[in-house]
Amino acid sequence: MTAKDGDGWTECAQGHRHWGVHGASGLLVVHHDDRGIPYVLLQKRSLRCHHGGTWGLPGGARDSHEDALTTALREAREEAALGLDRLRVQGVYLDDHGGWAFETVIAESPELLAAAPANNESDELRWLALPEVTGRELHPGFAATWHEIQGAIKPETLVLDVANIVGARAEHGWWNDRLGAATRLLRAVSGLRLSHPVLAQWYPRMVAVVEGAAKSAPEVPGIQVVAAMGSGDDAIVGVVRRARPWERVLVVTADRGLRERVAELGAETVGPKWLLSQLPA
Repeated sequence: MTAKDGDGWTECAQGHRHWGVHGASGLLVVHHDDRGIPYVLLQKRSLRCHHGGTWGLPGGARDSHEDALTTALREAREEAALGLDRLRVQGVYLDDHGGWAFETVIAESPELLAAAPANNESDELRWLALPEVTGRELHPGFAATWHEIQGAIKPETLVLDVANIVGARAEHGWWNDRLGAATRLLRAVSGLRLSHPVLAQWYPRMVAVVEGAAKSAPEVPGIQVVAAMGSGDDAIVGVVRRARPWERVLVVTADRGLRERVAELGAETVGPKWLLSQLPA
């Protein structure tokens, strides 16, 4: 396992020739302006590269010891001199050709980061508003997947109605130890790879609202815990109301009244079974 051991050509099950013997990945950086208009950072490939002159993502071959995220970030530094400290990874889109795959790492940026060609693989880096993307001559692989990927570039927040989910989980004796049951649920969810209709790996912002006897539930990695000072439903509505207009918000609850309240604010809802079915047995 050495640096650049992924460099080389290979053929997939579909008979296509690809660069990257272990697969490849690229970084799709997205910024939404104050009006909610998404901008994406694209790279114009130099003529020395495969499909030179087309627009796509900073990216390249994955080494044997790397995952998709490591490769995408490394390639973005090498090709675009891109500062990565303030990016938040939202998920990974998998384009599997059978025996070879390209993974697009989608990351949110709070601003239009400065980017410029850092090696001879890039001719230009440019932020493009979403409607402008298809007006460019796109890299064939990027063009083939863009119609799906663009549907998953919104920031996404998953809001957990912990009391409702704990009740649906129905652990033995949970009603006598609501704090313990809530804590166990949060720890089980932390780090869980949740299913998504488009992304192979999904990393939503997660907010868990706790109430009553569970208000002192501890913070766990990857989850913001909000203790309701009054009604748990009111606290969840408050979380939804504070979301930015262009965010997708998914609330996990079976409470009919709460579902109606958050739907009026534009949020989607799903029942606790959706989450509980993904927990380890």
